[in-house]
Amino acid sequence: MSPKSTKKPIGRPPRHGGYSLMVQAGELPERRAYLRAYLTEVREGLINDLGPLEADLTMAQVVLIDRVTSKLSILRCIEEHVREKGVFTKAGELGPVLSKSYLAWANSIRLDLQALGINTRAGERILGPLEIAAEIDKEQAEEEAQAARERVLAAVAPLSPEDSAKTTDNSDNMPGGEINNEGGEGNG
Repeated sequence: MSPKSTKKPIGRPPRHGGYSLMVQAGELPERRAYLRAYLTEVREGLINDLGPLEADLTMAQVVLIDRVTSKLSILRCIEEHVREKGVFTKAGELGPVLSKSYLAWANSIRLDLQALGINTRAGERILGPLEIAAEIDKEQAEEEAQAARERVLAAVAPLSPEDSAKTTDNSDNMPGGEINNEGGEGNG
């Protein structure tokens, strides 16, 4: 048996932005530092989508959000490199960073976002049991308030002419519906 030999890389290492990010121990290269604001905004947005506060998240969600942010930083550095250098090599082939790395990073981010449950629009978010109960309570309170308003309006509203004719005081009518005239119509 021969001892394992370590292979030395042939050629120079890739120069795309994602590689430079990894070499610099997770720090953005100086010329790509403007991406920090974007990445911070993305992280805060993901926390808001799931939280709304980081304290509301599980540890697994926080880890996934941090991984998405890290992977996105690499992906964005690759995109910036392609923007500066172009999509194709001098030989007319697709740049190695795009053909070998880009899709893997993009797919990894997509899978992490699916694991977080970020696959629906914000308006289609599923409500939790407490939120559903709060919505029901709110609807019931609104219905009760509307019924109370209607009762108050009915009590103080003036009667229509038709209703007032039905409730007029006809004190000159006798209990049997006969008119009490001293001149003598009726039974009396």
